[in-house]
Amino acid sequence: MEPLKIISIIFLLLYFATLLIIVAREKKSDNVLDYFFAGRSLPFWALSITFIASWWGAASAMSTADLAFDEGVGSYWYYGAPVLLSTFILIFFSKFIRRVGCLTQGEMMEARYSKPVAKMLSLLIFLFMTITAASQMVGMGDLLGIFLGWEYEVSVIVGTLIVLVYSFFGGFRGVVLTDIIQFGLLLISLIAVFIVAYDSSGGWEAITSKATVMERENFTNILSGVDKYLVYIITFGCAWMIQANVWQRLSATRNSKDAKKMAVMSFFIYIPLYLIVVLTGMAAIVLYEKLPVGGVVPAIIVDYMNPIVGAVTFIGISSAIMSTMDSLINTGAMTLVLDLGSSSISEHKKLKFSKIATVIVVAIGLIIALKVRSILLISWIASDIITTGLFVPLVAGFFWRRGTSKGAIASIVSGTIFSFWNLLVILGVKLPTFWRVESTEQVIIGITMSLVLYVGVSLLSKPEYDKADSFINKAKGIV
Repeated sequence: MEPLKIISIIFLLLYFATLLIIVAREKKSDNVLDYFFAGRSLPFWALSITFIASWWGAASAMSTADLAFDEGVGSYWYYGAPVLLSTFILIFFSKFIRRVGCLTQGEMMEARYSKPVAKMLSLLIFLFMTITAASQMVGMGDLLGIFLGWEYEVSVIVGTLIVLVYSFFGGFRGVVLTDIIQFGLLLISLIAVFIVAYDSSGGWEAITSKATVMERENFTNILSGVDKYLVYIITFGCAWMIQANVWQRLSATRNSKDAKKMAVMSFFIYIPLYLIVVLTGMAAIVLYEKLPVGGVVPAIIVDYMNPIVGAVTFIGISSAIMSTMDSLINTGAMTLVLDLGSSSISEHKKLKFSKIATVIVVAIGLIIALKVRSILLISWIASDIITTGLFVPLVAGFFWRRGTSKGAIASIVSGTIFSFWNLLVILGVKLPTFWRVESTEQVIIGITMSLVLYVGVSLLSKPEYDKADSFINKAKGIV
């Protein structure tokens, strides 16, 4: 067995043991508020780090670098731009979310509209969290397969079980604490891979010269990816801005000021993180004639780092995937317990069900990950569902007092049908469409249809000013 594989397995076991020790030493959750929000006692910087770690997953660590290998700096628009757009919007939106006082999006929508709206929205959120968690399981399977030589199925199961164990016992507090460690490991690994790639390539002049020889005219043009990835900027940007795991972190802050600080800190940290990954992928064109099997980042670790440094970096990249996965699993379980579960059961039973719900989310995610081995396809499916189905009623509910429960239901139903129609087309079912599937046009049509129905049905139905005014005034901080 190669030295890198042996050392990587040893480090993975040590890493797992460390996470378990940390979770075991922490205060056990006494209630659901503790299990899913850490009692709203954590500082904003800790929540900011777990926010960053929750979005810095398999696609960020590997897919963006692979894309930069082919397309250059313009690939920043593929993943970096949607994240920055979402976070920038949240800087202004964060105080509204925290001031409302509700813990979950489902609770918010029940306060703003009605229980049926809350249940429909919560079901889609649960699907989004579970499906997106599956995309990180795919990334985990690919990474462990490359480094350890395991079969994909074994890699997915082992990597996911590690996350399940510490998430099961530690809850949200455990997720935050492990995310802080995982972010530190990721940052070290990210910088190490970049330095090795950049130094080995010969620097910026060597990269631009190789791009010229390969006739890649727009390789160093930052604007080259705007048109091509506009669909991802809109779809992922809208979807991530309303992601329940991010709102969970905003709700977990001590107050509305901390919520805004969390968003601001995250925004400025994201900028260099994504740029470093893009530059790593660009440097790789000097090192490899074609995209390496398994991707740029794993190839650089294997080919250009000594076994010990490579193994540490492997753990760092693994932690990036795990930190995103644990966030999605925890929020999916939260939605199942607090929004879709019965509100009449005791606190003790809710806490017990919270752990069972964690297992349920993992089980469903594993089934998806073992059947669909595409991070991008799974992410697209999940993001399209939440963008066309939830974005309009969720965001408009904070500002437009004329919006009604019937308008919200019409918007959610139409958006959901539209997204599943496109999903069937993607899967090969021959259905009529007058738009190009997986395009900017599709996203615009879906959101526009959702908006038109929300506004139209709201105007045709009886106003609900009492609930609307109460909710909007709380969001604005008006007593």
